[in-house]
Amino acid sequence: MTRKFHLAFIFDFAADEWRGPFGTGGSPWDGTFHTGVAQALERACFDFVIVEDKLMVPESYGGSREAALTQAMIVPKHDPVPLAVAMGLATQHLGIVTTLSTLAYPPFMTARLASTMDNMLGGRYGWNIVTSAEDLAAQNFGMEKLPPRDVRYAMADEYVEVVRQLFASWDKDAVVLDREKGIYADHTKVRPINFKGEYFTVRGPLNTVPSPQHRPAFVQAGASPAGRDFAARNADSIIAIANGPESMKAFRDDIHSRARKLGRDPAEIRVLFCVTPTLGDTEEDAREKQARTVSSPQFIRDILAQMSALTEIDFAQFDVDKPLPYKLETNGEQGTLDKFQQWGSDKTLRELVMDGAGGLVSSVELVGTPDQVADRMGEVMDEVGGDGFILTTPLLRMNRRYVAEVTDGLVPALQRRGLTRSAYTAGATLRENLLEF
Repeated sequence: MTRKFHLAFIFDFAADEWRGPFGTGGSPWDGTFHTGVAQALERACFDFVIVEDKLMVPESYGGSREAALTQAMIVPKHDPVPLAVAMGLATQHLGIVTTLSTLAYPPFMTARLASTMDNMLGGRYGWNIVTSAEDLAAQNFGMEKLPPRDVRYAMADEYVEVVRQLFASWDKDAVVLDREKGIYADHTKVRPINFKGEYFTVRGPLNTVPSPQHRPAFVQAGASPAGRDFAARNADSIIAIANGPESMKAFRDDIHSRARKLGRDPAEIRVLFCVTPTLGDTEEDAREKQARTVSSPQFIRDILAQMSALTEIDFAQFDVDKPLPYKLETNGEQGTLDKFQQWGSDKTLRELVMDGAGGLVSSVELVGTPDQVADRMGEVMDEVGGDGFILTTPLLRMNRRYVAEVTDGLVPALQRRGLTRSAYTAGATLRENLLEF
């Protein structure tokens, strides 16, 4: 493969791998651990890191908060924005993307926050656009339940249009800093937007100065038809989960087709597929490590608690050693659910959890030595056509050993093959780095 591909990473501001011998003991709350991870990712020349977020304490698994709190699944979880500031100030090139829900933030506040962050980080900020998919989250913001998925995406489309107009409410050259005439900003280059839509009314203009990107990078993960249209219309980078290279290629081709129909050049979009590499000194070592992880009762329970939180379906009601009795539907994360349940496969619930060895976020199996996994990643990108991978762990939990395996083992193997960048372009913004190749 002659064209390089992109690398990103996703984690949340939550407990680390707190039960394992290589974690930080479950108390990463001062941000030092995550900031160190960001510095390691920058040394490995990753494009960006996403800080995922949720806005509720789950109660779906077993109809109780017990599993979520005792297992530290989804909760506790701190706000991603202060962590993003700390990580951004500790790095110089790595893109920093935070999750901001259209449910929770008024459009003006999102635009103002994003502009502030992009200024502070010198053009390296990105917004991971989510609509939130949990009724429990909606109930923290004055609603009884979420609107249907298609309505949520219609609202999100209008929301993003408001935010775009707010960024454009200041011309790029509005700040003139003319000391002789005593003019800081040219008032003729700052204007209200007077937006009146079906869901939002916003006067504007924004009250922050234009940032280096003027509009920060937009990141989105949409799996449903409405979600794919939304992502194809708006995203600079799309985060996707698929089932193997054929499914990955079909997803990327579909996004490109939707983008063209929406009047957008597909070359502007980078589709990154989630993977959860398992690395070892030998292939046997890696496969033994993988088998131990995914077959453990605790892993099975953690995944089912996570699935319950994401879909608001109580998976504690099902026998783990029998197939799911019927096809499940949700107003939550339907794409995640569809990938998980593999309806018609006749696999038991336990087998569904173990399948792919990546929990809910493995698009293709990557198990072996760093060189073996690097070769496989190159082969997969050849089959798919691009654009790269977003790495994580099955439960988004991390420890320093895993980060070192990726940044000091896998990435150098990729760089030796010319598959990923080995240096950043000087002064490039996040959006410029995404479009570099």
